[in-house]
Amino acid sequence: MASPHTEIEFLDGPQSRLSEFKFATKVLIEFIKGFRTLHFVGPCVTIFGSARFKEDNKYYQDARKLGAGLAELGFTVLTGGGPGIMEAANRGAKDVGGKSVGCNIVLPFEQKPNPYLDKWMDFEYFFVRKTLLIKYSYAFVICPGGFGTLDEFFEAITLIQTGKIEKFPVVIFDDGFHSNIIQHINKMIEEGTISSHDKELFLVTSVVSEAINFIKSKTETGFGLKYKPKKWLGESKG
Repeated sequence: MASPHTEIEFLDGPQSRLSEFKFATKVLIEFIKGFRTLHFVGPCVTIFGSARFKEDNKYYQDARKLGAGLAELGFTVLTGGGPGIMEAANRGAKDVGGKSVGCNIVLPFEQKPNPYLDKWMDFEYFFVRKTLLIKYSYAFVICPGGFGTLDEFFEAITLIQTGKIEKFPVVIFDDGFHSNIIQHINKMIEEGTISSHDKELFLVTSVVSEAINFIKSKTETGFGLKYKPKKWLGESKG
């Protein structure tokens, strides 16, 4: 745990120019390492979700099926690299012999790389990690999660809405869990803070096959990706 003195320094506002330069250099180095690690892993689909769900949880099991289905289309499954939903999605990709990659955030609790990753990188800065999770993906799946998952969802959807990135398909997975978020999005439309057309930027579903078919269709028509079923002779692990 950081000492009280460290916390005061962190919250102290602008630092010396040398300190700011060192910080900027560390960020740049982390970006470069990320570019080198992820440059050849795609095309990816990023699956966001909570680190806290266990193997027997329905959301974990659904994320595993999502990972498997996307990997069978030929996508690399990209996650935050940790446990829970992230582990499940990466595990699903490995179940069918697909590619599995993670961008792990270094935290004093809760997060460490899951064992189903072909390749991963540890990140110190959330914003660097989030940028790379978005940069290398053709689609995003928002599974049940907490503050971090919602942050990642709204970051991606804002970049799409404002034209900063392409109109990549976004799936909000499990309409039951996200019912209040959908209700709030409808409220924003009602109040005029977003356009009614913004609801066309994402699909809400709790059906794995519907999510996978939506991503397949949108990436084929929008980005020219060619669907090529993965040749794999085994059966998914239970």
